[in-house]
Amino acid sequence: MFNKFSWSIFTFFLLIIILPAAANAQKKITDESKQIVFIEDAWNEALKQAAAQNKYIFVDAYASWCGPCKMLKLTTFRNSKAAEFYNKNFINVSIDMEKGQGPALAAQWRMQAYPTLIIFNPRGEPVLGTVGYIKAADLIRFGETALKK
Repeated sequence: MFNKFSWSIFTFFLLIIILPAAANAQKKITDESKQIVFIEDAWNEALKQAAAQNKYIFVDAYASWCGPCKMLKLTTFRNSKAAEFYNKNFINVSIDMEKGQGPALAAQWRMQAYPTLIIFNPRGEPVLGTVGYIKAADLIRFGETALKK
């Protein structure tokens, strides 16, 4: 079977494989705390989680070609203060309004332009919405206002 030397070699290679994976997992956790974590294209899942956790739902309704939508993802949604606030207080869902369930939801919610940001109560009823790019501080105020309604 294994002698003492074989175990040493095995342990060495095991550490070479496991340590980088553990470091990568820690980095992912750290990265997620610095950005809003979204459920992607899953409105029904967001509704289930909101009901179970009694949380409001924050929807990022976007289109893949939309410049201001991309700017939200690159800047506002990566702001650590906005991320902390939204990850704590909301079920966050990002929906491409031109794919999957998106077109039906766009019609139901009467979408006029992108990005549209909507906050729903835990029952899936709209509470507050805004259209266009907004900065992190304004996004936090938007969320605070919705939670008071």
